[in-house]
Amino acid sequence: MKHEHKDKFTQMTTAPIPPLIGSLAVPTIISMMVTSIYVMVDTYFVGKINTQATAAVGISFSVMAIIQAFGFFFGHGSGNYISRKLGAKDYKNAEKMAATGFFSAFAMGCVITAVGESFLTFICRELGSTPTILPYTETYLGIILLGAPFMASSLVLNNQMRFQGNALYAMVGITTGTVLNIGLAPLLIFVCGMGIAGAAWATICGQVCSFFILLYMDSRGENIRIRFRNFTPKPAFFKEIVYGGSPSLCRQGLSSVATILLNVAAGRYGDAAIAGMSIVTRICMFINSFVVGFGQGFQPVCGYNYGAGIYSRVSQGFWFCVRVGVVFLLVCSVIGYIYAPEVVAWFREGDAEVIAVGARALRWQLVTLPLGAWVILCNMMLQTIRRPARAVTLASSRQGLFFIPFILILPHFFGLGGVVVSQAAADLCSFLLALPLTIPVLNSFKKRPGSVPQGR
Repeated sequence: MKHEHKDKFTQMTTAPIPPLIGSLAVPTIISMMVTSIYVMVDTYFVGKINTQATAAVGISFSVMAIIQAFGFFFGHGSGNYISRKLGAKDYKNAEKMAATGFFSAFAMGCVITAVGESFLTFICRELGSTPTILPYTETYLGIILLGAPFMASSLVLNNQMRFQGNALYAMVGITTGTVLNIGLAPLLIFVCGMGIAGAAWATICGQVCSFFILLYMDSRGENIRIRFRNFTPKPAFFKEIVYGGSPSLCRQGLSSVATILLNVAAGRYGDAAIAGMSIVTRICMFINSFVVGFGQGFQPVCGYNYGAGIYSRVSQGFWFCVRVGVVFLLVCSVIGYIYAPEVVAWFREGDAEVIAVGARALRWQLVTLPLGAWVILCNMMLQTIRRPARAVTLASSRQGLFFIPFILILPHFFGLGGVVVSQAAADLCSFLLALPLTIPVLNSFKKRPGSVPQGR
């Protein structure tokens, strides 16, 4: 095992940056885009039921974001630590952290299931369900909550493998479950006549499948094995999880809050407004999944080389990913802006009101979308190199520091127009904030190439 880790160390610290990141990024891009395709396809099939069902899935997404938030919290927190320890050749502590992150996430998922099922109706109403949407939300979310332990711990396994530079194994697990989900959704919804409940059960089946495949993959190749005897619930390990995972928890948690506020704000203008904004959220998530996947290919390179003190490779990898991300998002933005009504209509064909709201919101978000490449990659780098204060601030900016105030204020002055422009305004402000948070850190790599840069 140690010999395999040494071979990985050599590869991560000496191989040319572009092909290295590319090889690591391809599996993560596939995983991210397949997962995003599932969300879009699920929205498409649910949209065939009615507008209320489409809105219910959008409303439930905020709870799924909370589950994902804790999965990413423990996954990124433990994964960042593991990659740095592998870079420092400290294999014992890396194994302890792998087990601690996994079992902690599974336990948190059980807590979320228990709390969510106990207060299901109250939660659905508070999330923005109107009386006509509430029955669909209760059905869908009540089933989704059963999969919380599997969803959270699967994300931990996925991210730990990725931070070890073994993204291919993670891709197989995530992709297999997602493909099963996509296949089951139309079968259960239409053939079996289960409606929106069929979409939820398809999701659960896919998550459980991914969970067991990832556990199996974890026992193969160079991956650190998850063993209960290595579970080490000590303050020192949880402190590292907090440092490495808190940006993800803030980002995903605030995304959930933002989704709730968006649904509440859009709900004032009818079910069609909620459905339209829900569709746009999924389209933009799909486009951004490429940049997120590409950045995830950079993170193990960043962690290994930062842990080894080779800061020039960290900087080189960062700028390479920024260039690729900006070009990709720019191309997508131009195409999406031109064909916005057609893209939205694919999800809710024939519903003119949903298409009108969705196309307007999509065009606004596409205007600032290319700026997101800088924000996403800055956040990933700061999180990986253990700059918690900067990383948390940036992670909180898009959906927290900026979007929440905008969605609370702008609709009062501009009505529905304020709802559709809030995300674009938040994206612009996040980009401007990322500049002073990240540039000094990049400059420190040049000034102190032979020692670990200090600071927050």
